[in-house]
Amino acid sequence: MKLNGALITGFALLVSLGTGTAASADPAPSPTASPVPAPTSTATAETATTLAAPNFQLPFPCGQSWTGNSSGSSAHQSYEIDFNRGGTPDADLGDTVVAAAAGTVVISAHQGSTNGFGNLVKIDHGDGYATYYAHLNSRAVSTGQTVSQGQTIGTVGNTSRPGNDITPHLHFEVRKGTSYPANIQKAVFDGVTFGYPVQTVTSRNSCGGTPNPHTAESVCGPGHKVIDSAALGSAGTVYLLYNGSNGTNCVATIKSTSVGTATAVSAYLEVAGAARKTDTGDFAYYAGPVTASAAGKCVRWGGSAGSITYTSPSEHCG
Repeated sequence: MKLNGALITGFALLVSLGTGTAASADPAPSPTASPVPAPTSTATAETATTLAAPNFQLPFPCGQSWTGNSSGSSAHQSYEIDFNRGGTPDADLGDTVVAAAAGTVVISAHQGSTNGFGNLVKIDHGDGYATYYAHLNSRAVSTGQTVSQGQTIGTVGNTSRPGNDITPHLHFEVRKGTSYPANIQKAVFDGVTFGYPVQTVTSRNSCGGTPNPHTAESVCGPGHKVIDSAALGSAGTVYLLYNGSNGTNCVATIKSTSVGTATAVSAYLEVAGAARKTDTGDFAYYAGPVTASAAGKCVRWGGSAGSITYTSPSEHCG
């Protein structure tokens, strides 16, 4: 098996959205739009802004690692972030998106031809702060609904305006006030400012216990890189990895809840023409690694955490 594609951060075609209502997001803002805000020039001013903001977490289930890119889209005006984590264009489609902080849903709708956001959820966090979650494949909350931090609000998708083809990703913004794009704030997750323009970050807040110290890469060993993944609800994530130096695949299921306590977890890998290999049992942190040589062959892979199971089709061939 070979790596089928690479991490692709979709390009969101976005422009001004005022508080509570959507406005045109494509093409880019006219020359009369507010300029992109320059980085804060004094530590005092930036600290004051940070202290006033809610304690945002990464908008994904606990223990998941995502790569954010602020500069990957020419439509970005300021501190917007596009998030991906899989190694293929469609790897993140359907992955869970959660509220970065508690608040009230003020938009939960498909934007149609209005802008490039597609399925959008906007949450008002009070004191002028709001978060935006765009291009969702599905929405799990309604306008007017109160949500808690870490609550599922939708899934990663590639919805946009008609005719605007993008790869699946989450477009995320923190805004304060209404003067776009100057109101877009630097994102701060779990008390740490995002490392613009590109950084891989792991969700640590709202884990309901000790964060899992293990990653799929550490379980599978040196040379293995994540090329696909599937969320197992909030209980964990199953990962498919590939080592290009020796043509070996590896599957590992990493727990997100009940970390440190032995609970039912499994991981499996099946290479075309060979018997399925499985690691299953009551484990404290992860299931796996399950490895096999699969150069030039299709694979099936998957796993479970608690009652939630993922089974892939035959894929990643060639």
